[in-house]
Amino acid sequence: MSPISVRGFAVASATAVTAVGSVVGVASGSTAQTNDVEATAADSTLLSEIPAGQLAQVQTESLTQQADTQAIAADVSAKKDAEEAARKQAAKDAVAKQKAAEAEAAAEAAKAADAKARKDAAEATTRSAPRGPISLAPQSSYTVAEVQALARSIVPSGQFQCFSNIVDHESTWNYKAQNPSSGAYGLVQSLPGNKMASVGADWQTNPATQIKWGLNYMNERYGSPCDAWSYWQANGNY
Repeated sequence: MSPISVRGFAVASATAVTAVGSVVGVASGSTAQTNDVEATAADSTLLSEIPAGQLAQVQTESLTQQADTQAIAADVSAKKDAEEAARKQAAKDAVAKQKAAEAEAAAEAAKAADAKARKDAAEATTRSAPRGPISLAPQSSYTVAEVQALARSIVPSGQFQCFSNIVDHESTWNYKAQNPSSGAYGLVQSLPGNKMASVGADWQTNPATQIKWGLNYMNERYGSPCDAWSYWQANGNY
């Protein structure tokens, strides 16, 4: 609402009140009020000069201003509600993220504990296996069945299948197998082959010596034959 419109509305209202009062005074015969009537006549002229639709415009502007004020208040309230909702959602997201991180950490810890338990069990199983040179009656040759029987008598039962898997891939149980390119030799393809002399001088002809060396190698480097087999599966060698 503009200041001019408000003033015009107020002047018109005051003029109308004054005019009514003057008329009442004249009717009662008051001399003093005669002058008021004359003075009010001029004000009445001002009232007659106000356009007929101006008062309605003033009222409309007032209602418009009230509507604008209410709209601003509603906008402020909506913005406040949105900010509060965003704050609560952010707090929920933070809690969920923390719980997910804790669950992941717990899973990793459980995985590490399981791996350690497996390794400890494998070490306990293989600890009783002989590590020194193996004395067996020498033979000029051994069949695959005889070599496998030797392996079963040396490798702990819980690790034999993994050991067997590696030997299958490395030499197909041929204790005289030799790689022409690298020179790797024997059941477990020791590289070079003479490393197996640490277990016995007959490493070239005695599969038991090769089995013993291979078992020691897998235990010392990977923890057990099954751990060595897991590495082999992932890398194609060990």
